Amino acid sequence: MWLWAKAIRALAVTSYQHHFPHLYNQVPLKPGQKLYMVNQLYPYTVRFTEDTSVTGSAGEKSKPAKRPHQRDSTEDKNEESPARKMSTPSHTEQESNRAKTTPAKAEPAGHWSQGLKVSMQDPKMQVYKDEKVVVIKDKYPKARHHWLVLPWDSISSLKALRPEHCELLKHMHKVGDRMIQQCPDNQKLRFRLGYHAIPSMSHIHLHVISQDFDSPCLKNKKHWNSFTTDYFVDSQDIIAMLERDGKVSVKEGTGELLKLPLRCHICHKEQATIPKLKDHLKVHLSS
Repeated sequence: MWLWAKAIRALAVTSYQHHFPHLYNQVPLKPGQKLYMVNQLYPYTVRFTEDTSVTGSAGEKSKPAKRPHQRDSTEDKNEESPARKMSTPSHTEQESNRAKTTPAKAEPAGHWSQGLKVSMQDPKMQVYKDEKVVVIKDKYPKARHHWLVLPWDSISSLKALRPEHCELLKHMHKVGDRMIQQCPDNQKLRFRLGYHAIPSMSHIHLHVISQDFDSPCLKNKKHWNSFTTDYFVDSQDIIAMLERDGKVSVKEGTGELLKLPLRCHICHKEQATIPKLKDHLKVHLSS
């Protein structure tokens, strides 16, 4: 727009000089004064800029400062300045720089997956502890009796187990057995000790759970299948695998087991919904 204004002003002045030489006079203008062009149809405000050029040697005239080019708004949208292009790294470069400067971080302490590390330190949650392990009540039990046996040692998951952990797992199993023996319902309820193949909570933990599954916290198919399919691996099987292979492996596709239809773990009859499944389980509990 500034270039157009400059051209129009030059054209108007030239036209006035040519057609009305007797009307053309040089008039000094002051800052802020308006200049009207073509019968006062186009007012322009005169703006003066300070000459910032440096005076050279004696007798040398200083050069007037050039008015900076004003970019059109559409030009700014369609084209980036070279300085902006050079100073702004691409998305790939940003990711690369971030990877170089930022170390890989584990889940923060407040993340829900780290909850067991907090609960195991809470005296109100603890029901047993020794120098190797601690037993806590599951905060959201999926049965009438549901405990977790956790080692004091920091072991994130089954994949982190090594041959030297075999004795620790045996001790965890022994403590789990002790919890069952001390339970007043141990004669009328069946129990299992085992691990989730792909646990959602960090820090390895052994589930000791009664098989009644009579709990309001058992709400969906994922809850049910995580304890009644091969997704739940017996404690003794984990110990045997670690002694045999030196590590614990999870079969490919294990996660898909959580999507299987609801089936009674006793008679294997399929049930349409969790409420119907729970009603069905009452028949087995009463018999």
